[in-house]
Amino acid sequence: MPSSSHVSGATRRLQVSDEVRDLAPGFGYLAVEAHGLTNGPSDEAGAALLDEATRRLAGRLDGRAPQDDPHLAAWRAAYTAFGSKPSRTRNSAEALARRALADGGLPRINRLVDLYNALSVAHLIPVGGEDLDRIQGGMRLVRATGDEPFVTAAGGAETVEHPDAGEVVWCDDEGVTCRRWNWRQGVRTRLTEDSVSALFLLERMAPMTLDALSAAGAELAETLQKACPGARIEIGDIWTP
Repeated sequence: MPSSSHVSGATRRLQVSDEVRDLAPGFGYLAVEAHGLTNGPSDEAGAALLDEATRRLAGRLDGRAPQDDPHLAAWRAAYTAFGSKPSRTRNSAEALARRALADGGLPRINRLVDLYNALSVAHLIPVGGEDLDRIQGGMRLVRATGDEPFVTAAGGAETVEHPDAGEVVWCDDEGVTCRRWNWRQGVRTRLTEDSVSALFLLERMAPMTLDALSAAGAELAETLQKACPGARIEIGDIWTP
């Protein structure tokens, strides 16, 4: 049976399959669930968070390339373990870090996405945000069969793709929500300007400590509360194999 964890005080069920646990025994995650959010277009507050995150990143790396950080190196090893080329399909934290350090800087998407992207860059940790109202059933982290549908966008239109067999994916009862662990999120469950409830997943590989993961989750919750004063935010227990 797969290992599982529950978001504190919520019915949302998250499961990690034994195959994934065996593939990456240093993996762990923390879930933050939020209700009563107020999203909208990117604003000055979000831009300030992204700029500050870039400054924190530069201080942490101290001239090194993002992939040379021990935590991101561990993610690269995990990607290699399930057959993905980490230099071509980078984990979300590394991809954002590279953009933060490039001339164009970090993208502006919307208030909530900007907020969790800033947290990801500041802590060099993959963070995903899912619209709870669009998730069907529970969410599972599994190795794909290759038949699961993944709704993405190409040329401005929605299209359905399928993951590679053996690829690590997050999925719900309707299909894949994120491919290659945290490489590309699907359009079906992404946070839009109309989203009011969200599930944020902070994903860690050893050597990132559980204390560091907990601190990142607490900072995310605090920042969400400041951005959306009326929101109800719950931090789940840390899941580890």
